[in-house]
Amino acid sequence: MKTTAISKDVQSAMTPENVLQDLLNGNERFVNGNAEGADNSALISQTTGGQFPKAVVLSCIDSRVPVETVLDQAIGDIFVARVAGNFENTDIIGSLEYSCKVAGSKLILVLGHESCGAVKAACDGVELGNITAMLENIMPAVRQSAEEIEGEANSSNSEFVAKTVENNVKLTMDRIREKSPILKDMEDNGEIKIVGGVYNLHNGKVEML
Repeated sequence: MKTTAISKDVQSAMTPENVLQDLLNGNERFVNGNAEGADNSALISQTTGGQFPKAVVLSCIDSRVPVETVLDQAIGDIFVARVAGNFENTDIIGSLEYSCKVAGSKLILVLGHESCGAVKAACDGVELGNITAMLENIMPAVRQSAEEIEGEANSSNSEFVAKTVENNVKLTMDRIREKSPILKDMEDNGEIKIVGGVYNLHNGKVEML
């Protein structure tokens, strides 16, 4: 059981590589039914005055992918930014910059997931209120997949949807680097890593891209 929150000294000693391995180990515990558990009262008490999360995860809002749960992380462990389709925008990038440059996180994980509803909607060109503008962020991935996958370029083609989920994660990572000189410099200097993965709804496993 986790009883001690991450301190500044502990965070400073972490590397991007061992933070990634820590998250993957947590996901393996989740998949195997061996979640660590946490003394939430103790962690609340220890983090009241500050926080030193080791990573920030950009994920979808999907209720089937509760990020802390599937990575077996506790209070004070990770920042989580969520938006339907796990894409970046100015506010998300600002949040990622805060997480890494200000608060000291060592890893950015862009986490897509199987059968993403937002990706399916983008594949089908759905238009509805503000959802239309939101889905525009996913369209570059849709267009790329249309060049790579044969068959119907819509949500009826499961292979097309799966490729678009992957492409959306990869393109989001690329755009984070393009739009944030701060984060690109940190990655180039080895202070952080920007990585991507896809969560499998069937077995709960995160597959890295």
